[in-house]
Amino acid sequence: MQACKNGIESTRKNSQASERFETKNVATGHKFNLKATNGQVIGTSEVYNSLSGMNNGISSVMKNAPEAPILDLS
Repeated sequence: MQACKNGIESTRKNSQASERFETKNVATGHKFNLKATNGQVIGTSEVYNSLSGMNNGISSVMKNAPEAPILDLS
């Protein structure tokens, strides 16, 4: 359970640093990874059809991740 809590905290913290978002062009569009300070990928987006869609996705993560509700379904 502690590892899960650590992962959530890492996501919340790293989502506030734009340099933690790695953007990629893929054959079907654009996507991004959210990386921790050690370089480990801690989140991967869906594939977006447009660059603006991907940028909106990053903005949404930055805005919502810090206060996103946590539901324990275990």
